[in-house]
Amino acid sequence: MSERGNATTGRHGTPDAEGTRGTPETEGTRGIPEAEGTRGTPEAGRTPETEEPHATPETEGTPGSNGPGEAGGTEATGAPGGSGGIARTAAENRDEPMGTGNAGTPAPERTDSPAMPEHTTPLAVFKTYKLFIGGAFPRSESGRVYEVTDPEGTWLANAPLSSRKDARDAVTAARKAFPRWSGATAYNRGQVLYRVAELAQGRAAQFAAEVAAAEGLSGARAGAVVEAAIDRLVWYAGWTDKITQIAGSANPVAGPYFNLSTPEPTGVVAVLAPQDSSLLGLVSVLAPVIAGGNTAVLVAAERAPLPALSLAEVLATSDVPAGVVNVLSGRTAELGPPLAAHQDVNAIDLTGAGGSPLAAELEASAAENLKRVRRPAADGEDWSADPGTSRLLTFLETKTVWHPTGV
Repeated sequence: MSERGNATTGRHGTPDAEGTRGTPETEGTRGIPEAEGTRGTPEAGRTPETEEPHATPETEGTPGSNGPGEAGGTEATGAPGGSGGIARTAAENRDEPMGTGNAGTPAPERTDSPAMPEHTTPLAVFKTYKLFIGGAFPRSESGRVYEVTDPEGTWLANAPLSSRKDARDAVTAARKAFPRWSGATAYNRGQVLYRVAELAQGRAAQFAAEVAAAEGLSGARAGAVVEAAIDRLVWYAGWTDKITQIAGSANPVAGPYFNLSTPEPTGVVAVLAPQDSSLLGLVSVLAPVIAGGNTAVLVAAERAPLPALSLAEVLATSDVPAGVVNVLSGRTAELGPPLAAHQDVNAIDLTGAGGSPLAAELEASAAENLKRVRRPAADGEDWSADPGTSRLLTFLETKTVWHPTGV
């Protein structure tokens, strides 16, 4: 056998015929075979400075390896260059506190994260109700508010106490919005009203809570009222492009003419919301006014204005143009007279003044500029009944056109 055959690599301590490659490696070199199962143990006499460039790579599972065999690796705990180190598994190393060395020196505590209190109480944020005029949410011009309570006298919120100046501002905004709203197609107005119903449906829980508190109803009963109010909006949305078919006509005349009668919106309508139904009654008097192409100045129920003020938020985020609906809260006896006497208001609904001498006074003031007046029902209203088309037709005027037929 050749001399080369006696040596496998010449680097592991086997004598070489050349006299160089067979030189025995000194103590502490890689020539000493490692014991099985202790490959992580430092060899006797080795120091970090004398490590060979071709050191055996760490196998899978040794410390420093990120491979899947990390749990099976071992680590020497003896001093560098010493012998007899105790092999530790990587799982044991992971149990050491972060930042500690082999000597077990404790790491300093982290102070970058402030300690959280054990018990925190959320801050109650009370809702601020505001007026709705010209698409904006101002406070009352007078700066006044009044307390709104439930039927038991428990405080619910502070509502703006509108002044006569607020009423005049609302009429100005409604008049400015009238040409655009009345000039829109009836189909488009129906789409807008349906959009209002959609957004009201998304806030049904809020409306139910406000109605329950305002009217002293149970949660189930208040939820049913809210659903009925949303259905009422959809009802009037469907009537916008059909009212002309029942209110208009082609009239027979003795002559070579076409005689056509068509309904048109009246203009700016002041609406006094009913006092006994804060949402369903409110929608029942407001929706027919705007469905016919009118603009409205709404005076919310004095005792329960919160659902009306919340409905204004729905109107602001729907497709209703600014100024089409303006919502005021406050004393009906204070806001009714300036609206009834206002020369730029074309009609007034006195439903909210029913059962008091105020209705007769407002009707007399409305006669000064020949306003259309809808009187309150003598025996009250059943807001859950079929609304019909009576309120739609009340605030529509009929225009008749004569046109020659030709020869």
